[in-house]
Order: sequence, then C-alpha cells, then structure tokens
Amino acid sequence: MADIQSIRSGSEAGSEAGPGPRPEAEPTASARPRRLRRRIGVLVVVLVVLCLPPWWTLVAGAGWPVPVVVAGTLVLVAWMVSFPFLMVRGHGRRRDDRAARFADTSLGVVWVLFTWSLLGGLVGLVLAGLGVGGADRGRLVAVAVAAVAAVLLGWGHYEAMRVPRVKRLDVHLPRLGSGLDGTRVVVLADTHYGPIDRARWSARVTEAVNALDADVVVHAGDIADGTPVQRREQSAPLGAIRSTLARVYVTGNHEYGSEAQGWLDRMAELGWEALHNRHVVVERGGDTLVLAGVDDVTAESSGLDGHRTDLDGALTGADPAAPVLLVAHQPKFVPQAAAAGIDLQISGHTHGGQIWPFNFLVRIDQPVVHGLSRHGERTQLYTSRGAGFWGPPFRVFAPSEITLLTLRAGAGE
Repeated sequence: MADIQSIRSGSEAGSEAGPGPRPEAEPTASARPRRLRRRIGVLVVVLVVLCLPPWWTLVAGAGWPVPVVVAGTLVLVAWMVSFPFLMVRGHGRRRDDRAARFADTSLGVVWVLFTWSLLGGLVGLVLAGLGVGGADRGRLVAVAVAAVAAVLLGWGHYEAMRVPRVKRLDVHLPRLGSGLDGTRVVVLADTHYGPIDRARWSARVTEAVNALDADVVVHAGDIADGTPVQRREQSAPLGAIRSTLARVYVTGNHEYGSEAQGWLDRMAELGWEALHNRHVVVERGGDTLVLAGVDDVTAESSGLDGHRTDLDGALTGADPAAPVLLVAHQPKFVPQAAAAGIDLQISGHTHGGQIWPFNFLVRIDQPVVHGLSRHGERTQLYTSRGAGFWGPPFRVFAPSEITLLTLRAGAGE
C-alpha cells in the first residue's frame, strides 16, 4: 500500500503540494518519459505481486473447473487494469469521492486476500508434505482462505467505522509540578475525514472526547484526505470539543497533499491553537507546562512558504525549567525531541499498522508503531493508533483509539 501511495503522490506533482521533494529544476523532455515509464513499471510489478498469491491459491491452484478459473482470472486482471485509473480519478486533481471509495476499498480487499493467500499457500504445502487432503486439498485451502478473509474484512470494516474505544494511561513526568499533577490530556490523531462521509461519526467522536473532561485536547495531525472545503461538514464537530486549558493541533503529512495552510486556518476557525512551530503555556496551581508543536517532517519538501519542521522556533521563549509536551505527527521525530530534552512527545501517523501485517512494514520507517516508549534519559513518546483510517476502510488487529493520558508528577515506580 505504501508503494502505491507514493506512486500516486508522484503523479500529482506539479498540480498541488505533495509529500515528495520539490525538484530544483524542471526535468528535461527526455527525462519525463523515463520517469513515467519507471513509475508505471513499479506500479505494474506491485499490482502483479499483490494479485499472484490470490490468483494461485483461490483460482488457478485450487482445481476448479476451467470456466471458474477463467472468470476468477478476468476479475483480477480487470482490477489490475482499472485500479490505477480509479486512484488517479479519486485522489488526483478531480478528487472524485466515488472513484476513491471503490479504489480504496478494493485495495484493502486485495491486501487481505494477498496476506491470507500466502499463509494459505504455506498451509497447503505443509498438508501436501504430510499427505493430508488428497485431490481436494487445493479447494479446501481456497475455501478456508476465502472464509477467513471475508470474516476479517467484515470485522475490520466494523472496527474502522465505529467510534474508537478510549485507552487510558498514566504518564509520569519527573519535571511536572504538583499543581499540574492529574492533568488530563486527550489525544486525537489521524481522523482522516475522507471520501466516505463520516460527519455523524465525527460528532460521536466529539461526544466521546467531551465525556472525558479533558484539560488539554491534542490533535496530532492528518485531519483529512481532502481540502477544508471538501471536508467542511465532517470537520465541523471538532469545533464543539471542550477542554479547560487548551486545544492544540499540528499538521500531518496528509495536510501537505490537501492545502495545509487551509487546514491551519480551518482549525483556527474552529477554535483550536495551531502549534505551527510555536508553543503555548498552560498553568495550574502555580506550575506551568509548555505545549509545543512542529510542522510535519514532510512540510519543507512541500514547497509551502513558512512550512518546515522547526523545533528551535517552537521552543523560542519557553522557560527551560518547565516541562515540555511536544506534538509531532510522526514518531520518527523523537531523536530530535530527545536531543532537545523534551519530556513527552505525542505522535500518530502509524495507525498501529491498520491492516495486519502492515505493522511490520511501518516499523521499518518508524521507531514505534503504537504505545508509550522511552527514548534517552528524559524523553517519553506516546504513539497513538489514531481514530480514523487512511484509504481502505478496514482495521485488522490494529484497533482505533481515543487516548486519555493522565500526567503525573514524579518519576513513578
């Protein structure tokens, strides 16, 4: 899925700000066709690799009658041919939500079939080695794989579309003053309002957050897939979220494909503090906490003026003795946070992998997939699985979450 997303982003270069690097010079006329051929070649390889295991396990290797094999093959070929066009129509300049819904959903289906067809193929080899199953072994494996995939897709869709469960965790910060002991920080991340209209879901998420009586609410980026105008109705309930001290937000990488500055303006309109390489200070009982935020690590390559990751700028003027809660969309920013002596970094981005076993691929790019971790002597990182989903409307073994972090003074046990 990551490879397909990068190909799509590259195809939009020049039409809008995207996550890829901005070229220093226009490519020559001869270079452009070569670049396009490479992208097409990579895309073809990815699609063939995704479709081969399902084709063999479910169709060709199962011993079905010839008409069934032909029909199954035609279905997979039709998907491989149509998928790139649907992705471009759905996520490119036109932003056709119907095309995006079909492309995203079908990609999730194929990914699940790919994973479990590989596993089913391995089981088939083991059974063959043991002499179990006989002539019907291929069909039994195919039926089992199809059944498992269907159950996981149904369950995964339910998990993706429901209101996230609340995850509660105490976080001990040795530099936190006693006046702020018990501060309740609610973390939202990766709401990803998108082609599926989830305005009612957004309203229910707001109700769930407000029930937690938060002191601070953090949105750690990736609000939406689409522009503020497109996702205006879905984002509107964010304006009703309540907190006693602050509501703060930072950009995610997806904002840099859909009007990042517009999303900063939209969140300000909804009453949120945009931590655009800046900080705010909250106080209780005579003690202070610095809430700092940085633009996503993709900001500078987007080419937008004034957008880059600037931790020094975010901390300018902050009391060096005060504890710092830093919001940075991607966990991989934590080495810089640790070097600066940040007390707690809050991130999202990973979705916990979203659809197993994608979490193992996420781990290649990010130091942590989800949960609380320690980095260096002082810095802790909390990585949220996120509230929504990107692309395929499925979550398999990676549940969504709204997180309630209760900050505690002292080192704890």
